[in-house]
Amino acid sequence: MNAAIPAALLEPAPVSLRSSEGLGWDGFAATLLGIRPGTYRVPAMAQHRVNVHVGAPVRANCVCDGRRYSRIQAHGDADVIPAGLPGMWTDDADCRILRIAITDTFVRSIGEQLGAPADITPRLQWRDARVHHLAAALGAELEAQDTSDVLYAESLCTALVVRLLNSSRDVAAGVANNARRLPPRVAARVIDYIEAHLHQRLTLAELAAQAGLSVPHFNVLFRATLGVPVHRYVVRRRVDRAKALLLEGRRSASQIALEVGFAHQSHMTQWMQRLLGATPRDVVRAGKAAAASADTAA
Repeated sequence: MNAAIPAALLEPAPVSLRSSEGLGWDGFAATLLGIRPGTYRVPAMAQHRVNVHVGAPVRANCVCDGRRYSRIQAHGDADVIPAGLPGMWTDDADCRILRIAITDTFVRSIGEQLGAPADITPRLQWRDARVHHLAAALGAELEAQDTSDVLYAESLCTALVVRLLNSSRDVAAGVANNARRLPPRVAARVIDYIEAHLHQRLTLAELAAQAGLSVPHFNVLFRATLGVPVHRYVVRRRVDRAKALLLEGRRSASQIALEVGFAHQSHMTQWMQRLLGATPRDVVRAGKAAAASADTAA
């Protein structure tokens, strides 16, 4: 007689469709999960989780934090599950969930810099435009053939944690009370640091340290001072340096990509096309044409 199969083994299991594994993210991760109809018992986890529903609406039942919910889960609805809190979800149709997992260390670091309690409050079927936008941007990184700089993902997750801690207004108020821009000397110090370390992986924490600010305040003041988010500024400087090196003609495109801090040549090509509207090959050809025209004129 065959032994009985434990009921838990008969329950459906989420399927990982895409993951941030291998992207170099530190302190947080994202996974796009395919969910089949059925009941899912989710044990308490060490990470805080933000689960965002993606796609067509489904009818769902949820038991979490001592409460029971029956609802229609629509695109953009989010469940915020703090670390250590288990739950059970039942879906009546196929659906997809973007799960963003954030370590408690990452959350506490942001909380300390904000001077706010690092407490993640459970929220079920939460509709928040800011959270939806940030989660969608992180999810897009899983789908991109060539992902953006790690600094971009870190900026997105930092902003997400600030929102989860419900401190966005406090950050804005603190900035307004203290200063609207980085002082010129501080801005110069940060820019010089970026220029000297473009070839390395840059983090928000080390850049904020150069300014003597918390990461959330640094993000706001940098953008107000330079007119672009810090990750966008860094990528733009890498593209500019890559263009200058390509025009010199002394190194291959693959060598230049690594030298200016891109993960690989195709990553550099993607950003050059986006920001310059030209590939590395186009840049080299234009440089040669300009040189030939100058020689002819001489």
